[in-house]
Amino acid sequence: MSLMNWFEDKRRFGGLIGASIEKATKGYILNERKKLKVNTTNGLWTRRDNCENILYVRFLKQNKSICEECGYHLQISSTERIELLIDRGTWQPMDEDMVARDVLKFSDEDSYKSRVISYQKRTGLTDAIQTGIGKLNKNLIALGVMEFQFMGGSMGSVVGEKITRLIEYATEKSMPLIIVCSSGGARMQEGTLSLMQMAKISSVLQIHQAKKKLLYIAILTYPTTGGVTASFGMLGDIIIAEPKAYIAFAGKRVIEQTLRQKIPYGFQVAESLFDHGLLDLIVPRNLLKGVLGKIFEIYGLAAYKESNSYFF
Repeated sequence: MSLMNWFEDKRRFGGLIGASIEKATKGYILNERKKLKVNTTNGLWTRRDNCENILYVRFLKQNKSICEECGYHLQISSTERIELLIDRGTWQPMDEDMVARDVLKFSDEDSYKSRVISYQKRTGLTDAIQTGIGKLNKNLIALGVMEFQFMGGSMGSVVGEKITRLIEYATEKSMPLIIVCSSGGARMQEGTLSLMQMAKISSVLQIHQAKKKLLYIAILTYPTTGGVTASFGMLGDIIIAEPKAYIAFAGKRVIEQTLRQKIPYGFQVAESLFDHGLLDLIVPRNLLKGVLGKIFEIYGLAAYKESNSYFF
């Protein structure tokens, strides 16, 4: 069964994808950033400013942090993302003890070293990404998930090195690779060192994809911007985005001030990028694991045919 036929079956027998995307597009407001915020407390309830809906936290978590009223996909942590994608009990983290060094002795309102320590305490992570291997619907994969709550998911030396090592491991073991992007771009506190990660990651991806002919899937979530968009975020063999994800290189204000002209409304939203051919699929979060599983099933059959082509 082709992937398109699989989607048609899903629509026919329940309409899950159609309903989810319809919800996701309802009442979305892009140009007022504050309306994308969620008022959260340590209590039982939270409120979405966009749709004014009061959400019961327990039900919200059961719904994969998707607002039932407007369909907006709230941000989730990297740990929640791993639990969403990886089969229970199969996750094996990699390079957990890697920590950033303040080589430039950077300081603004606070020193870079103090800022990193603060975010480590806040998130329980050493830096803005978790990497490892695990099984997705019994398919062994290499997975990297960026953590936006750690300095805006910014890409510094640690993030770049962890992704590079993950790709090299996946290449060595002939494993498919998934990277879930959620980032404001390169980390300014590390200067040129952070920009170097773009080329480093892209070079090992070239070996993984072109030379070894292994699969890499990029998943773009809100927000994916800057150096991440300009490198591995857009290098996937298959590029998937969540509904209404904000995907850009530079922000709307920067573009308008540089070009001295207004840019089209909503042109940096996933649906606009899909219409212009920059994305392959837009998949609601609650269906993502099933879609990925089907892609791996098709990929496995294709790889089998290629490896056994000498029989024909």
